[in-house]
Amino acid sequence: MAFGDSNWLLFALLAFSLWAVAFGSDSESKEFVLTLDYSNFSSAVAKHDFIVVKFYAPWCGHCKQLAPEYEKAASLLSSHDPPIVLAKLDANEELNKEIASEHDIKGFPTLKIFRKGQKIAQEYKGPRDAEGIVSYLKKQSGPASAEIKSADDATNLIGDKSIVVVGIFPKYSGEEYRNFTALAEKLRSDYDFAHTLDAKLLPRGESSVAGPVVRLFKPFDELFIDFQDFHVDALEKFVEESSIPMVTVFNNDPTNHPYVIKFFSNANAKAMLFMNFSNEIAESFKSNYHAIAEQLKGEGISFLLGDLETSQGAFQYFGLKMDQVPLIIIQSADGEKYLKANVEPDHIASWIKEYKAGNVLPYRKSEPIPEDNSEPVKVVVADTLQDIVFNSGKNVLLEFYAPWCGHCKKLAPILDEVALSFESDADVVIAKLDATANDIPGSSFDVKGYPTIYFRSSSGKIVSYEGDRTKEDIIDFIEKNRDKASATTTTTQEEGQKDEL
Repeated sequence: MAFGDSNWLLFALLAFSLWAVAFGSDSESKEFVLTLDYSNFSSAVAKHDFIVVKFYAPWCGHCKQLAPEYEKAASLLSSHDPPIVLAKLDANEELNKEIASEHDIKGFPTLKIFRKGQKIAQEYKGPRDAEGIVSYLKKQSGPASAEIKSADDATNLIGDKSIVVVGIFPKYSGEEYRNFTALAEKLRSDYDFAHTLDAKLLPRGESSVAGPVVRLFKPFDELFIDFQDFHVDALEKFVEESSIPMVTVFNNDPTNHPYVIKFFSNANAKAMLFMNFSNEIAESFKSNYHAIAEQLKGEGISFLLGDLETSQGAFQYFGLKMDQVPLIIIQSADGEKYLKANVEPDHIASWIKEYKAGNVLPYRKSEPIPEDNSEPVKVVVADTLQDIVFNSGKNVLLEFYAPWCGHCKKLAPILDEVALSFESDADVVIAKLDATANDIPGSSFDVKGYPTIYFRSSSGKIVSYEGDRTKEDIIDFIEKNRDKASATTTTTQEEGQKDEL
């Protein structure tokens, strides 16, 4: 039987309709993540009481890894009552960059939680797998503080692995209760909060108190601590300081990792003792270290005890060596570092007291001073930075680079040509410093990416180079910024030498 054109078209449309019923609706249902951009971001945030936005870049490997988990979580949360909306925004798209900048997006992927149309968002600090995302967001979308009405409630909320902040009140009203609720809302992404009218339901602490009092439960040190200043700022400071162990342990135990993150993110000076936890005198180290940490509590120093097996990243960052272990390194609030290598257990307290008294010289991470530095572009290390750049009395163009950086490799032959152009000019130095292997004085140079180029004139003026990376542009920049008086002095010296000859 032959079909006419119209019959064939009807057959094709019917077939396509059947296919669409069978497959199309299921395909469409897979798109649970809402796509945002500059045109609909503000309206979407204003429309939803609770929305999570993933800021991503298409080229980002971690973003690609998260995408299917995020999509699965969105599908599961779509049936939540009320629905929890997950969205995404391509922060690499030029028209979206202003939104990303407004929300301080510095890496990908970054997830932020927007509540009730507020422009200020909270950081998402939960897991990155679908089930973990669902569990975390269900908790975040509910009340900031859970009520404890029974001993079972307390047991379910207060475990032995996490920090829980509990407000005990005679009634759920008044300034103290309002301030506690405000604190819970502000810090809910970092801590678990609960409130109760009956302290007898709680597992630890004085059971007869009627409040108002805040009791913080924690899995370390004294296990709980009470606080009664209900000013929001005082409450926040209490929670932040009490939630850091007296000595943070850095090892392979994942339950310690949140405390390690808090240790490195706080504003205190940081004392770090690195040692082999299996060493026969490990307990002596730990007890002496804990004693000095307790003695100096509240004096602006946080303490960390790192197992050698887990601390390789820290060793690379600080430029430490295995033969220096056991060692203590202190990083002060202004970024200076102080090192005591091959420390003995009984010497810990005395050395830290010497540091506090200002009697310990700073330590610099530095590559060895090169024996041969005759190439056109001079090699600078931390230990020669003062001599070559700051104290030489010369005009110095200094490149901060990373050995693995492709842009740095591309720039290298260009800098060689620039250096050769100034080879006969003793007043100009072209130099480079491996910023991954040497400490950089942050007060003089702001290095956030590679390559970063600075120029220091012979009279001490420091300016960053932002021009094109061509030989001609770099030379022109040097000529415009070099110290002219220094150049004149060099010429006069050369003429004097000729007269003597």
